[in-house]
Amino acid sequence: MCRFFPGPGHASRYGGAAPGSGGRRPNQEATITTPIKPASWSYAEGFVAEDEVLAAARARAEEVGVVAIGSGGGAALRFLAAVLDARAVVEIGTGTGVSGLWLLRGMRSDGVLTTVDIEAEHQRLARQSFSEAGIPANRARTISGAALDVLPRLTDGHYDLVFCDGDKAEYSAYLKEALRLLRPGGVVAFDNALWHDKVADPAQRDEDTVSIRELGNEIAEHPSLVAALLPVGDGLLVAKKEWSPEG
Repeated sequence: MCRFFPGPGHASRYGGAAPGSGGRRPNQEATITTPIKPASWSYAEGFVAEDEVLAAARARAEEVGVVAIGSGGGAALRFLAAVLDARAVVEIGTGTGVSGLWLLRGMRSDGVLTTVDIEAEHQRLARQSFSEAGIPANRARTISGAALDVLPRLTDGHYDLVFCDGDKAEYSAYLKEALRLLRPGGVVAFDNALWHDKVADPAQRDEDTVSIRELGNEIAEHPSLVAALLPVGDGLLVAKKEWSPEG
């Protein structure tokens, strides 16, 4: 985050006096760039509460050993889907339907979620979660198979949002597919972008950490993407595909 420290005699960007100009107001910009406290992080994570249907889907995830996206990340996905007025969304990593429920609740009422997972049993549980939420069966298209086998069969430029929560070592390949699948103005999102605090630590060099770190660098430097790394859950890396004459 860029810090802004007004010099003597200059007003702060908040409209008050800067340090050294009478002491009427502290430098608020310096205050908000300090690390967030655990209590504030927990408050933000639970700001949008989960209902009984989401809680049941999360319980199923725990039973089968699936690590579902946190409530903060889920709320961010719902927000993105709503802002995009999303009609067509791709999800890599169905799990038991936790992230799918968040996405579907943000999408248009006629929107369709295409969700891919290699575990057919997990998708069965996800369909149960969607049914309990009252979501019509035709709004959630579940495809069982490896993501990199399925994604090439989906339509170019058709999707508003692509959410990736699959094999971390394949994240860069998912990005390549997402850029093909997204319409101009569409958004790609990656869960676990901080990967248990490992990504920010250069000493961590395991395959998954390196893959996620390299993905972040690739997205940050990509000329056709506008990116942000949101510190919700285990990190949510989001990027908007800008329009370009080439496609």
